[in-house]
Parts: sequence; C-alpha cells; structure tokens
Amino acid sequence: MPRVPEPLPDELHRPFRVRDARTAGVADARLRRSDLVRTFHGARTFPAVDGITGYAVLLRPGERFSHTTAAAVYGAPLPRGAEDVLHVLASEGVNRARRPGVVGHRGAGQAVLLSGVPVSTPLDLVCELATLLPLEDLVAVVDHLVLRPRVPDGTPRPFTELADLRASLARRSGRGIRRAREAAEQAREGAESRRETWLRLLCVDAGLPEPVCNAPLFDTAGRVGWFDLVWRRWRVAAEYDGDQHRTSDVQYDRDIRRFDRAAAIDWRVVRVRNEGYRRPTETRERLVAAFRAQGWRPGA
Repeated sequence: MPRVPEPLPDELHRPFRVRDARTAGVADARLRRSDLVRTFHGARTFPAVDGITGYAVLLRPGERFSHTTAAAVYGAPLPRGAEDVLHVLASEGVNRARRPGVVGHRGAGQAVLLSGVPVSTPLDLVCELATLLPLEDLVAVVDHLVLRPRVPDGTPRPFTELADLRASLARRSGRGIRRAREAAEQAREGAESRRETWLRLLCVDAGLPEPVCNAPLFDTAGRVGWFDLVWRRWRVAAEYDGDQHRTSDVQYDRDIRRFDRAAAIDWRVVRVRNEGYRRPTETRERLVAAFRAQGWRPGA
C-alpha cells in the first residue's frame, strides 16, 4: 500500500516557498513527494493552480506582475498564447527576475493589489502592452479596463475611467506611447468582450457611423433586450453570437424572441459568429447592406 504523505502545516496549504517550508520544519524528502507540484524553482504548491498563483509567493519587495500577466489578473481579453510566459517587473534598485518561463523587466510606476497579487496600474499596463500587442488587441484590453459591467462581478469596476486614462497618456512619453494613446482614443465604454471590440472596430473601418455599445431596444410592450452594437438613427443592431447562444436552449429561445421583436419594429439585426471573424470582408459587406436597406448612404 502506498505510503500516505504526512500532512503539511496549515500555513502551507497554498503555494509556498521551499525555504518557508524548511523553516516550518518540513523535511526535503516531504517536499519531493508527488502530491506537491514544483511550479518554479524554490516554490511548491498542490495541483491545479495557475502559474500566476504559483509564482506569486516568489515575488520580492519592489516586484509586480506586468504586461500580459497583469492583464490576465485584471481578467482582460488577450490573444491566444499571450499568457505562455510570466512577466515580472522590478522597480529601480531591484535585480530583474531571471527564471525559466519568466520575462523580467525593470521600470518605474507603482503597483496596485488585485486578487491578492501586486500588478501594474491600468495606466502603466496600457503602456506596457503597447509594446507587445497589435492595436486592435490593445483596444480590447482598454475596453475591458474602462467597462462598468451591467451585472456587477464583485470587483470594483471600472478599473480606470476612460477620460482619466486619456488625460494621463497625453502627459506620458516613452516607448509605445503613440500606440497606447491611439488605443485609448479608439476605446469605448460598454464593450463586454474582445469579439465585440473587434466587431465595433470593423464597423468603423467600413466607414459606418459610430455605434453605442450594449444598449437596450424597446417596443410598445417594454424592453426588447440588450444588443452589442446599436445605431438608433438607422435602426440597425449588430450582435456577436458566442457559444452560449448555440449551446444554451434558454439563451437560444430568448434570442429568437428578441430578434423577432426587433424585426417587428423595423430593426435590422446583423448576427456574427466565429466564421464572421475569419471572413471580415464578408461581414463588412453584410453590415453595409443592412445600413443601406435602412436608408443610410456614405457620408450621411
């Protein structure tokens, strides 16, 4: 019968540093048992924790998570693969982090505590990501930072006000600042996902009027529902159909009623799924056609 590992002290029932375990009297042999995961050199944890949680115990005074790692802590949408490495920024006078799987940086700025770990402020984060992300992905991150969710998620939101961010960036200088400013100018309050941001930018790129993000429609019976992008003057709405629209019968039935009621009051709703993002030209043509059917012409 396999030997049951001896229990660890209560204070080690979370990611911990090896040296702290040794100070607590845990033998090296216990630290090598298979029930513990070696997240990074000098750190252990139980299974099923992410790299950020596993590395947080190794952060030194003056260090914080930055770049895409900080963005992940904020819950911001990121392109695939952006979280494959951890970004750790050290303040002046602190040696840059040098570990496998970690990209060390050195810079100024202050850390804020979010979800129990120190991360870059929203202002610093936007400047950091401006050196890594394409513009449309950076806009999606800014949209997330300035979002005030319709349904509160328990986290104080928004993380920053859009007007404050734009004003602060106007006073900043340095690498990536031009892209950071452009992303803040293109950002809007109300976008709830990276796909919604992409769809809004596609509309603007097509020369269509500026939409309102996540706005309700009403008929004589009351509120029809909320739509991702709304153009009230032209009675056009655009909607990104995520997986929940396909896999949830309740959501699917709700969508049918919502779109039928919108059509009954002469609104055109353009629905876009993942295939629409792989074919932007086709999606752009569908949007323009919907506007033309409602009387819109370029320059109107």
